[in-house]
Amino acid sequence: MKNKEKKRIQKITAQTGAEPDINRRTRPSLNAAFMSLQHRNYRLWFTGQLASLIGTWMQTTAIGFLVFQLTHSSAYLGYVGFAAGLPTLLLTLLGGVASDRMPRRTLLLITQNSMMALAFILSFLTFFHIVQPWHLLIIAFCGGIANAFDAPARQSFVRELVPPEDITNAIALNATMFNSALAVGPAVAGITYAAFGPGICFMINGVSFLAVIIALSMMRLQPFVKVQKLNSTLKDLKTGLRYVISHDTIGILIVIVAISNIFGMGYMTLFPAWAVNILHGDSSTLGFLQSSRGFGSLIAALTIASFGRFRSKGRLLTIGSFVFPIFILLFSFTRILSISILMLIGAGWGFMALLNMCNALVQTHVADELRGRVMSVYAMSLMGMMPIGSLLCGTLAEATSVTTTVAFCGFVELLFASWIYFRVPRIRKLE
Repeated sequence: MKNKEKKRIQKITAQTGAEPDINRRTRPSLNAAFMSLQHRNYRLWFTGQLASLIGTWMQTTAIGFLVFQLTHSSAYLGYVGFAAGLPTLLLTLLGGVASDRMPRRTLLLITQNSMMALAFILSFLTFFHIVQPWHLLIIAFCGGIANAFDAPARQSFVRELVPPEDITNAIALNATMFNSALAVGPAVAGITYAAFGPGICFMINGVSFLAVIIALSMMRLQPFVKVQKLNSTLKDLKTGLRYVISHDTIGILIVIVAISNIFGMGYMTLFPAWAVNILHGDSSTLGFLQSSRGFGSLIAALTIASFGRFRSKGRLLTIGSFVFPIFILLFSFTRILSISILMLIGAGWGFMALLNMCNALVQTHVADELRGRVMSVYAMSLMGMMPIGSLLCGTLAEATSVTTTVAFCGFVELLFASWIYFRVPRIRKLE
């Protein structure tokens, strides 16, 4: 150890009476970025989910373009987004209760198999040229039901895969995995859609679920400890909600996630219309727009992961909360694909910095016995608000224009970030 570092530790020890945690890094490190992968169960989870998520983003991109191709309606894009997210809004809290009452691996196996079946059904309808807009609404709604139970289990499952000190890094790597898929999946989907049609995108997604199903089956987990005394479902729901409302830090973090998803994610529903009407492109253009946002998020996730066990989470959250809406506003004024891609990379970076820090801080502060229920509230704010944003943006774009709607979303998000900065200053001090 260098003399300068020894003196720093001696000084802190003299001031505090305890040695500092030298594992907490303040500089990026490649080894720190991937520390969670040293755990076998997490390696299985990471590789299985990465393959599955690429397929999921291929299907998401293909559905959006297929909807616009069939209806030529910005409003209908909003309807499909609303149908996918409505069950999340209504059922995610029940999913959180289920996540606390049964083995999370079992619950995930059920939801992943259900979503695989839906992907194959959609592929069948498309290959035989019988798919209709209402089919897409029903498939989206059923997928939302599965996701309502999948999301709380997935969010809280990470605690079973790594020790507590690596949770922040594992969450960052989860984001890296998610956004690697987002960076690759839509671009591949756009090219595949243009060359072979949407059916093959849906088929690839169905097959990709096998990766995560196999990974889950291979994990060696601690035996599930059953809850000795079960309360009624309603009582458990109320307990979880009361905990979130009464906890100052968790409550405001979940509000930040909710607002960010209503106005900061709803605009993405309009990407198919933006690709065709504003940039005069096709499915490949849509794929590039989706992937550029994912690439920006991937950069943010890797940056966060590289810091390992670090303290300044609130400060990074605050930076992301301003970077995100500023780049959305800049994107709303662009009409050139290359510039649009750059703006979405910036927006993706800001959104991931905000979201990742909110997730890490909630996971840090929540009590273990309530983790599933609290993460279900978090998941509801993360995905349950998206249908509201989708419906709002689709309807507003139909009444005004796509560009006006995107600018409106960026402006509202910027106002909210400013309000948090001045009225809730403790957020930027969170560790």
